[in-house]
Amino acid sequence: MRFRVTPPLVFLLTLAAMYVLARYVPLWRFDFPGKVLLEWVFSLMAVGFALAGIMAFARAKTAINPKKASRLVTSGVYRYSRNPIYLGLLLLLVAIFLNLSALSSLIMIPVFVFYMNSVQIAAEERVLTHAFGQQYIEYCQHVRRWC
Repeated sequence: MRFRVTPPLVFLLTLAAMYVLARYVPLWRFDFPGKVLLEWVFSLMAVGFALAGIMAFARAKTAINPKKASRLVTSGVYRYSRNPIYLGLLLLLVAIFLNLSALSSLIMIPVFVFYMNSVQIAAEERVLTHAFGQQYIEYCQHVRRWC
């Protein structure tokens, strides 16, 4: 499993692209009552999912990196999402989109999801299938990627 770009870097590159689009090609700026509250809700959900995912790995005493995982984590938040940390990053991008208030920055969110699904998650799933076999295959049949 070789990744050219790590998930935190993908997140930062997506964030940078969102900022550039909002700043230089805003297309349509928006504002609405409750926008700041909605930003906070998405931000808190993002932190909640990501921390729950990280804590589940810590409780299981295994590595987050699939190549170094000694156990398959299927408890806690992993009962509902195979990728809660990535879901947290996605929710944070939604909060940032709302904060930037420019429709043009929205295009980067599906780009992020596409990259994560087709490159990052696909590679991780190959590694986990090789490491945990049928147990991981059955887990994938019952739990969705994002939630």
